[in-house]
Amino acid sequence: MCSMPKPLTVNLPYPTTEGICPDAFSLRIISPAYASPVSELNAVLQYIYHSFFFAKNGYNDYADTLMSIAVAEMKHLDILGETILALGAPPIYARYPANGFDFYSSKYVSYSRTLKNMLEDDINGERQAICGYRKMLKTLKNECITKIVSRIIEDELVHLETLENMLTEFKC
Repeated sequence: MCSMPKPLTVNLPYPTTEGICPDAFSLRIISPAYASPVSELNAVLQYIYHSFFFAKNGYNDYADTLMSIAVAEMKHLDILGETILALGAPPIYARYPANGFDFYSSKYVSYSRTLKNMLEDDINGERQAICGYRKMLKTLKNECITKIVSRIIEDELVHLETLENMLTEFKC
């Protein structure tokens, strides 16, 4: 039986959703981070997919690191799901509020065929996530949610630095 890898995160606690009340404004702002082309769900799936290919090609340390990032992104997905529930909506795998049948699709996962491109796509994904979360912080008015988003950004910055270092090593 294989064990779940340790998540690659900063050593800080995550804020709780305690005290968050239904709030449609905040819900619209944070929901794309849950399940969209640039979401935590997409990141989880992409890191797991890329991890398989690194392992298959004998880069087990890289594969393990990608899986550790995936586990951290699962934690973010969990926190955002709890936050969406606290804001008064079900955490469905769609941009919320759902626009017709605007459900998440795995077509958004990067299916690059080379290991170098996979790392580059992962780096790009982290940059997009950080940018998206920073934009959220400029718009959010709910301090509890701002703390959650700020804490997630800390992990994403660690992921970005780790991936950039991996790409540099890989090129050598």
